[in-house]
Amino acid sequence: MRFITAGESHGPVLTTIIEGLPAGMPFDIEAINQALAKRQEGYGRGNRMKIETDKIQVTAGVRHGKTLGSPVTLSVVNKDYKNWQSVMSAEVVEEEKEKKSRVVHRPRPGHADLVGGIKYHHKDLRNVLERSSARETTMRVAIGAVATQLLEQLGVEVVAYVCELGGIKGQVDVSQMPLAEIRDRANQSPVKMVDADKEQQVKDKIDETKRAGNTLGGVVEVIAEGLPVGLGSYTQWDKKIDARLAQAMVSINAFKGVEFGDGFEVGRRYGSEVMDEIAYTPEQGFYRLSNHLGGIEGGMTNGMPIIVRGVKKPIPTLYRPLQSVDIYSKEEYQASIERSDTTAVPAASIIAQAVVATELVQAVLEKFPNDSFDELKKAVSDYREYSKNPDMWIEEE
Repeated sequence: MRFITAGESHGPVLTTIIEGLPAGMPFDIEAINQALAKRQEGYGRGNRMKIETDKIQVTAGVRHGKTLGSPVTLSVVNKDYKNWQSVMSAEVVEEEKEKKSRVVHRPRPGHADLVGGIKYHHKDLRNVLERSSARETTMRVAIGAVATQLLEQLGVEVVAYVCELGGIKGQVDVSQMPLAEIRDRANQSPVKMVDADKEQQVKDKIDETKRAGNTLGGVVEVIAEGLPVGLGSYTQWDKKIDARLAQAMVSINAFKGVEFGDGFEVGRRYGSEVMDEIAYTPEQGFYRLSNHLGGIEGGMTNGMPIIVRGVKKPIPTLYRPLQSVDIYSKEEYQASIERSDTTAVPAASIIAQAVVATELVQAVLEKFPNDSFDELKKAVSDYREYSKNPDMWIEEE
């Protein structure tokens, strides 16, 4: 499976084309819309979320609630485009006043503005920020919602939540908590945290930060349970599932780091403290007695839950902007201000869940035959039985 997204933050439409989904897969449009709605939630979001009510439109690849096996095309209309039609028009604008409307020439520190302008020879940095905007993640969430539907049909569950926001960490241990409970707690929280006792403290921090014209970052965690053993490969660097998941995570706007399982903490421990011992029962097959490595060994899934965390920097658009330089006059100015959020970490947990689900589906479809969805389900079921029965893959001399 592969995909491409297109569209600008204030353009008319956001679009994606997904290629490689098996034919006959149940396709739930409402589930996609629910995921898009969750992306727009979260304490600390800006006024743009009051304008947009994202709803998916399916224009190709689905008929009567099932995929056809051909490319699937999805789109979301930007309602705010009506306020930007002259600024974002695809046609030539003759009037000088309209040409100069909302031109950006004072780049924001921490954003793509300046470097993108240099790289692509843009005199108006709006040409950069419109595409580099996190509005693009609308389609990443839509793709992830499709991927989640496929995974759920195969018995795989993916959840995400915020474990830290603005330096305030949740204190609830989720390692023994059912995924359904993690999901429920996160969904009920305005900041997508599992630890309800920290919610008010986080909300107060967001309010204080907003008054100061500043922004906040944080850490999100994604857990995927029920995956078959052996997704990914040790044979080449770019086939390792953890490498692919890491790329997917840091491809999200403003994500600056990733860790798996116990993460960077393993560098402070002895090997005997972080390796997950192996056990076996006929009913369960091979399994680990712990999960310090986050469900991945040698670049492959080992059957334990995948645990991956990503850190999101604070949003670079500040209402009390930092120093910048006007690219026209070369004089020092305060950076430009665009409408933005105080924090988007709660939304980032939804996006992270989506990109992880997408990458896992790509790995599943690479491993198993999948012209039709029935073929895929049978192949995965057969492989699960095979992988837990040593007699099926160990030949006696």
